Amino acid sequence: MSARRGLGRGLESLIPSSPAEAQASGLQEIQGARFAEIPLDQIVANPRQPRQVFDEDHMAELVHSIKEVGLLQPVVVREVAKDRYELIMGERRWRASGKAGLATIGAIVRDTSDEDLLRDALLENLHRSQLNPLEEASAYQQLLEDFGCTHEELADRIGRSRPQISNTLRLLKLTPTVQRRVAAGVLSAGHARALVSVADPEIQDRLAMRVVAEGLSVRALEEIVAAGADGTKRPAARSTARASSPRLADLASRLSEAYDTRVKVDLGRSKGKITVEFATIDDLERIVTMMDPNRQGD
Repeated sequence: MSARRGLGRGLESLIPSSPAEAQASGLQEIQGARFAEIPLDQIVANPRQPRQVFDEDHMAELVHSIKEVGLLQPVVVREVAKDRYELIMGERRWRASGKAGLATIGAIVRDTSDEDLLRDALLENLHRSQLNPLEEASAYQQLLEDFGCTHEELADRIGRSRPQISNTLRLLKLTPTVQRRVAAGVLSAGHARALVSVADPEIQDRLAMRVVAEGLSVRALEEIVAAGADGTKRPAARSTARASSPRLADLASRLSEAYDTRVKVDLGRSKGKITVEFATIDDLERIVTMMDPNRQGD
């Protein structure tokens, strides 16, 4: 069975495989690291891997995911001889790919031993690269798992809000069918965020089909989900005050995504305040133009 490409490339999208690709993509070339497709049988496990037991149920879930949508996150290896590599990170992905029947696996080949340099370079390229929502979620997840990157560090480093990062990561909980539609652009990120709150996979898939068939807007889908996917109204919140905090966080997250920067929303007793952060004057001009596109070029 040949390697399956998956929905998107995640960290793979952030690492040029050659100087020419770096120049063409606008990404910075990462010193001591490159991307490559490597035959599984050319990779050996890290003998210093502290984990010796892998949960069978979790492994089965990962194998199923790889068969359905492909491998979303490359492993990290180092070259120990010609056509011979040793795993640094991602042994579960490597093992599961073999069980799923893949012949090759996407890998970051790392020559440097400085983990922080690679992580920081990836974060820098993540800010530059245009990823679809699932690729972005996959990149976030791998940075968190492989490089010990925190939600706060991600948020600070790439100028996004912490809730936005958390909401993006939730997209990985979508069913394979919905993930494929999001990756193909059939469903928007807004549709995906509405669907991820639906716990039943069958209902999630059915609602996704309705969006495509009926051309439902994000708002219409949100109303359907809020009413209950089976059409019954969910109990109203007991207190407006209790509901305000999650609502404010959601609004702040939506504004942050819309303007591609961190936005804070605060509500006082008599009035509220919105704070929009920017990095440079050029960045501020970009945000102002998005807020008032009619004044562009004045």
